[in-house]
Amino acid sequence: MTDQLPTSFPDADFRLAVPDGDDRVRRMCTRCNFIDYVNPKIVAGAVVVQDGMILLCKRAIAPRIGYWTLPAGFMEEGESIEEAAKREAREEAMAQIEIDQLLAVYSVPRIAQVQVMFRARLISDFAPGPESTEVKLVPWRDIPWSELAFPTVVWALTQYAESRHLPAFPPYSNPPGTDRLTR
Repeated sequence: MTDQLPTSFPDADFRLAVPDGDDRVRRMCTRCNFIDYVNPKIVAGAVVVQDGMILLCKRAIAPRIGYWTLPAGFMEEGESIEEAAKREAREEAMAQIEIDQLLAVYSVPRIAQVQVMFRARLISDFAPGPESTEVKLVPWRDIPWSELAFPTVVWALTQYAESRHLPAFPPYSNPPGTDRLTR
């Protein structure tokens, strides 16, 4: 017996319907009533610092090729959110990081994402990974604000700046007034 779900359902006949007890239209199999739930994706990332400078990655992949971002990406099955943030730092910046604490959790329903950002320390050398054309440590004054890839990068950097000297703090969320950016 396997714990794996099949990757396709050759005998399935899907239709759109509202399952009993639900309030949303979903894809349902007319033969077995299997419900094909489509749920938001989880993104894990970090504001990575070393000697007061922040690690930025220039994107080599869509969306927003050529724009700067923090090391972050989609969580994989079988890993914790912390492991995902560390893996993304390795993939995008060939960097090893040490997680400090949770910085923020952002809801971005427009693109069906939940983004979990950490504060972290750089504990290795770094270089561009396959998803980055360039990586660098930048002091706060040199952050290329107009060239940042996503609003959540701006939020994470701003909220990091507000909390960088605090040993502990409650995690941030979407800043007030940002609904138009997420819906």
